[in-house]
Amino acid sequence: MSRTFLIFAAVLAVTATAGKEALAELLSSRPITVINPFTPGASSDTLQRIVNKKVSEDTGQTLVVESRPGGGGIVAAAVVKQASPDGHTLLQANAGTHATNASLYATLPYDPIKDFRPITLMWSFPQLLAVPLDSPAKSVSDLVALAKSKPGGLSFASQGTGSGGHLLGEMFKLRTGANMVHVPYRGAAPAGIDLAAGRIDFFFVSYSSLLPFLQAGKVRAIAVTSPQRLPVLPDAPTMTEAGFAGIALDVWFGLVAPAGTSDAVIDKLNAAFVRAVRDPNVVKQMTEQGAEAVATTPAEFAAFIASETERFGKVVRAVGAKAE
Repeated sequence: MSRTFLIFAAVLAVTATAGKEALAELLSSRPITVINPFTPGASSDTLQRIVNKKVSEDTGQTLVVESRPGGGGIVAAAVVKQASPDGHTLLQANAGTHATNASLYATLPYDPIKDFRPITLMWSFPQLLAVPLDSPAKSVSDLVALAKSKPGGLSFASQGTGSGGHLLGEMFKLRTGANMVHVPYRGAAPAGIDLAAGRIDFFFVSYSSLLPFLQAGKVRAIAVTSPQRLPVLPDAPTMTEAGFAGIALDVWFGLVAPAGTSDAVIDKLNAAFVRAVRDPNVVKQMTEQGAEAVATTPAEFAAFIASETERFGKVVRAVGAKAE
């Protein structure tokens, strides 16, 4: 065994030990609960468990995911707002809870800025445009033509009012001038079931959320909203390639803690989750799910939330989206 390998192994051991001590000295042995605003099995749930597993391996801390869907993330955010600011209850914040809701709702039971402390971004998702497998729409242009020819127009699913899928659907509707009806669901799974059954005409959603239906050959992706084609969907053109440049809105996910959480706890949580998100195996698993791993400092995430609130607010106002 080489001396270089022994030194490298020793460094890894010291790093792992330091990570365990860092959290252990600040948190009790109680699990860290990450509150997920979406249903179990959604892409956000799947990826959070991947990240949590790595954090647990690195620190020895037990982490669990608890789903609290409903109200476009309002239910989950309200739960974490009321939690003890001790680092044991975190919110999986996203573009809905911390960017669009402020523009969608006249009042909220929480303030996205004042009631939480940012920890880090974790990943972002481009969205794909999916239709039932037996849909006559084989392309985006086909879908538009179908919408304009069908009495009553088409219906599109989303994971809730104000979600990325909702806003993209409204942008698509505004851009094409076709009649399209929004049908919000409490998560990607029930929406995917109705899409596969042909009860819904199309759905802007992440690759990971629709993966079971894609693998089963029940739905088809006809475009993606990313600047480039996704490695996991090489045959699906970008919206720009399809002739609809500008219809793009990545959905992002990060972690926040209740206001009042100490700087020391925020910094240690940031270090643990950033280390996990940057792990090559975690990055690989995220890529396979159609996501891009992203890690930031708490300050960078705070600035990002502020800019996204402004950006998503403009989209909400442009499409006239309102809470239903």
